[in-house]
Amino acid sequence: MKTAIAKTLTAATIATFVSIGSAFAGGSISINVAPTDADQATAVRAGLAMYSVFNGIKQGGGIKQNGFGNVAGVLQNGFGNNAVVHQEGNGHNGTIQQNGNNNSYGLFQFGEGTDAHIAQNGNGQTGATFQFGW
Repeated sequence: MKTAIAKTLTAATIATFVSIGSAFAGGSISINVAPTDADQATAVRAGLAMYSVFNGIKQGGGIKQNGFGNVAGVLQNGFGNNAVVHQEGNGHNGTIQQNGNNNSYGLFQFGEGTDAHIAQNGNGQTGATFQFGW
């Protein structure tokens, strides 16, 4: 489990540095977490489940917004899917579409003016995106 967490943190760090170059031009930075094995996927699923419980989001998915001019949506086709869109700040646009079964994804947007649209097609996929805009 420690190895899985270390790999996930390493991947997130690399993604951060790769994205920094384009961040200054676009006014935002994105960090994507894409588990590469079952342990990492379990850790991401557990984190999203804990987030959902803590924030009173019902099983299956939900949207939490704090700010103005935000747009969010969740579309699910299948069973056992979990999607969370969390927006803090103003002018965010984010959606998650899940087609299949037992998928799990979290989209977290902070600051101003970020834009992301996630699509999971298949079964048992998991991940998260963290966006920071200015």
